[in-house]
This record gives sequence, structure tokens and C-alpha cells, in this order.
Amino acid sequence: MTDNRMAGLAMIAGSAGVIITLGLHPSGHGLFAPETFDSAARTLIAVHSLALATFPVWFLGACGLSRQLDAPAGSTARGRWGFCGLVLYGFALASMMTGVVLDGLVTPGVARKIIDTTGTAAEGWKIALRYNGILDESFVRVFLVGSSVAIVLWSVSILKNAALARGVGFFGAILGVATVVAQLSGQLDRSPHIFGMVLVGQAAWFVVAGSLMMRIGEASNLRG
Repeated sequence: MTDNRMAGLAMIAGSAGVIITLGLHPSGHGLFAPETFDSAARTLIAVHSLALATFPVWFLGACGLSRQLDAPAGSTARGRWGFCGLVLYGFALASMMTGVVLDGLVTPGVARKIIDTTGTAAEGWKIALRYNGILDESFVRVFLVGSSVAIVLWSVSILKNAALARGVGFFGAILGVATVVAQLSGQLDRSPHIFGMVLVGQAAWFVVAGSLMMRIGEASNLRG
């Protein structure tokens, strides 16, 4: 199996993991009722653990994509757009990983404290929960901007050297720029559901790009 084919599979598998995580993500309301806490906490931890396992796979795919974009098959020219995109994407995933840990692994522990304590102590843990949520949202915003700029850089590289189908480049550039504009204008804060739509859009971009990467790998095998 060629490197391009493995990278394409990683991009598709990572995207599938993200979509599954979004679909299974619980509301979290059961965390604050003693009779439902245990099952709700287990579900929240399991879903976010899946997300954490998905990120390295997604990043492996991004490494292969960046390498292909900077040195496409049959070309002697080397670029740096892919590598720059990879650096930003790694930074974005690190931020998202922190947000996932706060939301899925820290929240159940704080919720347990709220259930087990009363009076001013419980109020203090409620403040801690809200602070935890603010931190989570902040790390998610960093991810949205960083990952979107990375996809724009990769898309520009695709449009410049035609390493993949140009339609992927146009789609990625539009998606990335629109996401950054929506975040900076506050639209994402006013409409939290847009975050899920952005993630689905990014996953779709990775699936299409990954499929094209796999075709490059198949073509290389045939030539070999």
C-alpha cells in the first residue's frame, strides 16, 4: 500500500470518527440527576474518548496530504503551502483536543461534585462548571479558525499545482474563508449549531481529498 493511499484512508477514517462523535454526542442533561449520572457520564466520556482517538488519525492523513501537495507526483517543483497548512492544522487539533478533554473528561467530575455537595460549595462547583465551559468554547474557536486557515492553504496549493482536482480546492477555499468570517463576525457564537455544520463540511472536504489521494496511490501501484 502506497503512502498516498494510507494517507487517504486516514483522512476518510478520521472524518468518519468525527461524524460519529457528532451523532452520538449527548446533551449532558442527565449529568445533574443522581439516578442518571453514571450512565450519562459514561456516555460522555466514551464519545469524547472516540474523538480523542480520531484526531491522531486525522493528523496522519493531513501529513500525507501536505507531503503530496508540496511535491506532487511527476513534478520537480516543491512548495511550502502544504507544510504551512500542516503546522496550523496541528496547532488547531491541539486546541480542539484540549476542548474535548475539558468537555468530555473534566465536566463529569465537576458535575459529580455539584450533585454530592450542597450550599455554597455546590454554588462554587457550578461556577467552576461554567468556567470550564467558557474554556472549552474558547479552544473550539481557536480550532475553527486554525483548521479553516489550514484548509485554505491546502486549497490554494491544490489550485496552484493541480495536485488534486481543482474542485476540491475551490470548495476548501470557500469553506475556510466563510468559517473564518463567520467566527470573526460573531455568527458562530450566536448560532452554536453552525459549529457542527462546519465540522461536517471539513469532514466532507477530507473525505473527498482522501478519496483522490487513494486514487493517486492506485495509479502509482499500476505504474509500478
